[in-house]
Amino acid sequence: MRRLALLSVALLAGCFAGPQQLRRSVDDWDHKHYVNSPWWSATLWVVPVIPVMYVGAFAGDVLVTNPIAFWGEDAWDGKGTGYQHLHVEWTDGRQGSLYAPQSGWTKVVRD
Repeated sequence: MRRLALLSVALLAGCFAGPQQLRRSVDDWDHKHYVNSPWWSATLWVVPVIPVMYVGAFAGDVLVTNPIAFWGEDAWDGKGTGYQHLHVEWTDGRQGSLYAPQSGWTKVVRD
């Protein structure tokens, strides 16, 4: 029983851990729309197009993309697969990731 529990945890870890390609692609798509038209992006959140896409992308990541990345490569070499975000030219300013040095909470940089 204990081995079955450990095996289940290991299999689930391989499903939830991963580069989250579909979910992050939805995030990139939303980011691109927000930069070009904040009102359109807000509409897609309220209608709820983007939240439904996030749920579908999460399911697809857990069932397909994460297990392929985790069990196909990452679990064996101990190095995770990265995700390269879509580069979007900002029109009004930008905010950095909270993990980036000197990004600042809600700090907007205008170039």
